[in-house]
Amino acid sequence: MPSTARWPRRVVAGLLTAVAFTLTLVALAVPAGAHPYGYPQTVTIAADPDHREVLHVRWKVGGVDELTLLGVQLGLLPQERVMLDGAISFQASDATVLGSSEQFASYLLRQMTVSDGGRSCAGAVEAPVDLVESGVNVDYTCPGPVGKARIEIRMLADLDPAYQTVATGPGGERQVYGPGRYAHDWVLGDVPEVSDAGVGSSIAPRIATVIGGVLLVAVVVLLRRQARRRRAAPARPTS
Repeated sequence: MPSTARWPRRVVAGLLTAVAFTLTLVALAVPAGAHPYGYPQTVTIAADPDHREVLHVRWKVGGVDELTLLGVQLGLLPQERVMLDGAISFQASDATVLGSSEQFASYLLRQMTVSDGGRSCAGAVEAPVDLVESGVNVDYTCPGPVGKARIEIRMLADLDPAYQTVATGPGGERQVYGPGRYAHDWVLGDVPEVSDAGVGSSIAPRIATVIGGVLLVAVVVLLRRQARRRRAAPARPTS
């Protein structure tokens, strides 16, 4: 029987293998430029360690062409950037135009909302340094210390309801936002420290959460890719 000290390393190695395999399947099945059937948007949620009434939410787009599409929708970029066949002409300056605009900040605050016990939390958008690489941060200040918050995310859902957002919160908790599941309750209390003696029994649930989140995203992307191919396939003639 393997020792308790060595077992976590084997589990972690297995986790890394599973994640790498899953991401490889996604990369092979979905081209990077495909939207909204490409890589999902991501959101990271964290409680402020010094101010318990403050939550930090970081949003990052799945593909750069989606920034151009949003810029056109908000009236910041010319309509001609979206071709008649649906192709999008992305330029490096699009992210700068979008990130520096008040329209984009207002859009973020409309599409991502936080509430604590039914009380709305006020959001403040930080000017992004690099919207493509690091995303944009939004700080939400609630009426009092937050132990549990309801966070609603509808980013890009007004452009196409097929868009998905994968969110990660404290303790590695994950949630996939999308049609019919735009709201989720997050527990934002302190994550307890894990001692060496208890690492074997406590690491398994966290590993299962990470694997489950990655596999869920992979399944969603692959199924949507298959559905898109079926819709694009020409109908067979009937005899």
